[in-house]
Amino acid sequence: MIDIISALASVSPVLEMSTGADVAQRAINYWDNGPTEALALVYPKSTEQVSKVLALCHEYGQTVVTQGGLTGCVSGCISGAGDIVLSLEKMNVIEEIDVVGGTATVEAGVILQTLQEAVAEQGLIFPLDLGARGSCTIGGNVATNAGGINVIRYGMMRNLVLGLEAVMADGSVVSSMNYMLKNNAGYDLKQLFIGSEGTLGVVTRVVVRLFPEQKSSHSALVALAEFSGVTQLLATLQRELAGTLSAYEVMWGDYFRAVTDEGWHRAPMARDYPYYVMLQAEGADPEQDGTRFEQILESALENELILDAVLPKSVAENRALWDIREDFEAILNPKPVYLYDVSLPLKDMANYVEQVQAACRAQWPESQCYVLGHIGDGNLHFFIAPKRASATHAEADEVVYGPLKHFTGSVSAEHGIGTEKLAWLPACRSDSEINVMKTLKLSLDPKNILNPGRVFTL
Repeated sequence: MIDIISALASVSPVLEMSTGADVAQRAINYWDNGPTEALALVYPKSTEQVSKVLALCHEYGQTVVTQGGLTGCVSGCISGAGDIVLSLEKMNVIEEIDVVGGTATVEAGVILQTLQEAVAEQGLIFPLDLGARGSCTIGGNVATNAGGINVIRYGMMRNLVLGLEAVMADGSVVSSMNYMLKNNAGYDLKQLFIGSEGTLGVVTRVVVRLFPEQKSSHSALVALAEFSGVTQLLATLQRELAGTLSAYEVMWGDYFRAVTDEGWHRAPMARDYPYYVMLQAEGADPEQDGTRFEQILESALENELILDAVLPKSVAENRALWDIREDFEAILNPKPVYLYDVSLPLKDMANYVEQVQAACRAQWPESQCYVLGHIGDGNLHFFIAPKRASATHAEADEVVYGPLKHFTGSVSAEHGIGTEKLAWLPACRSDSEINVMKTLKLSLDPKNILNPGRVFTL
């Protein structure tokens, strides 16, 4: 009987594949530079090749782990020695940018920043934006329903996908390459695959929405004394800026101080405030938008809603301010440091964060609990640094997720479940919901070969 590796080698003379010692040359992911374990790494260059690979794997009952940019935060792309890794990095063609219709058709392996830069040349924007923009792929963004900094205005990836093509576990192709915003003809099949973390099918091509490039962009870093002021300022900006607020990123003081410590980013203002907000508004009238933006901040200063503000005067200054929010290398050592991504109602955030911080101190008195978040869309990120080598991930999970259960929140705002959050899915999804998920999985992937053990176990 021909083994799966030999069978895959016969799929196509141009199908790239690595086996043996070559597999270990690939890092596990962005977070772990250790060697990849897998039976083989397969690099298809077309939907047709993906279809042939999955058809064979289905025939052999061979498990497949799909990989994109390897930037996921929940260990969803980690493979084992018995898995075939299906990497879509070679499927990186931007097939079309439709300036009139405001769409782009891309292969799943296209890097997010590459797409952003390509559409910018046409006077358009693709508004999904996150710190991993230079590495993450559109297919991965779809599979995880990525969020990022512009969700408050443009929504998550689910809101930006018009159509897609996916290969099912048995190799059959579902092509739903819709280009219209309104298409109510039957089930919206693309929604099955968006956010499913590769467990229902492998997304190979995507049609995404584009938007006109805004003529004005104004940013500021502001400091506040109370979380109530953070929410009040958000409400003021949403009202006064008439829908042009595109980002509202909050950093708790501990986080700001850590990333602006000596040897890291330069602090543009005093480092002892309780809260910092990086905000951005984009509009169509550069002069009037700028005047209005400054007037709102001046009023907030006069009314002591904010304590200090810095407005960048150049692209470089603006980038330096955003780097404080996005570059968190300063807090990733010493190990272990555990990253969390949760969501809950805005009105409960301050209370919840206080409970997490208290639980963290009680568990590890020397620990650090760094908090930041998108806030406007209900999303918080925690970096838990126990400062104790014996600390476990399970203990940190209890610190963060334990209090969350009382606030009807979610253990995943945008990163997904992967393998790290399996035990906590029932904390925010009912038994009936999980049973429906399992029914879908078994219907579309009866042999459980696509990313098995992600989201839930069968």
